[in-house]
Amino acid sequence: MKKVIVLFLFLVLGNSNIKAQNYSVEKSLYGVQTGVLGVWGYNELRLADEFSFRTELGLDGALWANSFFSDGDVHYLLAPVITLEPRWYYNLNKRADRGRKTWNNAANFLSLDVSLHPDLFVISDRDHVGVPNQISFITKWGIKRNIGKHFGYEFGIGFGYGSYFNEKGYYDSDGTVVSLDLKIGYNF
Repeated sequence: MKKVIVLFLFLVLGNSNIKAQNYSVEKSLYGVQTGVLGVWGYNELRLADEFSFRTELGLDGALWANSFFSDGDVHYLLAPVITLEPRWYYNLNKRADRGRKTWNNAANFLSLDVSLHPDLFVISDRDHVGVPNQISFITKWGIKRNIGKHFGYEFGIGFGYGSYFNEKGYYDSDGTVVSLDLKIGYNF
């Protein structure tokens, strides 16, 4: 009888430990991404099981057609951006329990995207084009998924607040910021 009880306890307790397994974000990820308007390099560090801190350096792009220019063509610019973004991957365990892959942090997330656009340089097809110093705080919902072993994509949407600063560093204007991200990239 003792053997049956020990076997029963072993099976019950052993099975409950398997089901209670927690999945966590990767310790550290590096990669490069490109989107419709820009290119970025990133690092994502694990803070806790479901939380990571993402740092990103890159070039954000813009397109415009303005009647101010007499040629009427569409013009472009690329300006540097520095982004700090804590992320909460809220459905890692749910995805893993359903048999879906979670490596490279493939899950849904909520984040606070803090982006700084310094007026360091601008790459453009027009002369004398600049970008004012600006900072934005955007709450974002997104998904991150893998395509094969090293490639992946992200989609994110968010709303927030942005401020522009004048040449002397004083607050100049502010407003609502809308963010729509669609990025594809390579994970090292």
